[in-house]
Amino acid sequence: MSEIKKQLHQLCLNYVQQRMDAAQHAINEAQQASNDDTKSSAGDKYETGREMAQQETNRNLAQLNEANKLMVILNQLSTNFDSETALPGSLVITSNGMFYLSISAGTLSVEGKSYFAVSPASPIGVKLKGSKTGDSFVLNGKTYNIEQVL
Repeated sequence: MSEIKKQLHQLCLNYVQQRMDAAQHAINEAQQASNDDTKSSAGDKYETGREMAQQETNRNLAQLNEANKLMVILNQLSTNFDSETALPGSLVITSNGMFYLSISAGTLSVEGKSYFAVSPASPIGVKLKGSKTGDSFVLNGKTYNIEQVL
């Protein structure tokens, strides 16, 4: 099972890297648009275009910063441990799905099976963190029975 955790971890790293690449590309595009606008405009139109490009750059810088934070979190996770208690980096098998406690990256597919990458700070992550095999909890009217913690 640690092989599946390694694959899930790699998929999360890929997810974050794609977000970082997209944000960096958008920043470059906005800076290029601002530079192009400088060459062809004058007056208020120039200032408005430049301000819009700056806002776009700032928005994408914030996204890049968030992606960097996620990368730091992932780099601190270990996939080579066994614990009876669900911790960040654990794979938790429940009656309502399989959850990789790491970052919120949505549904990941490994060997034809779906896993949900969830943050320990998310509502379900809070419920999963610290749980053990045999525990159960209710979230949004749905009962989750912990079948296995890996």
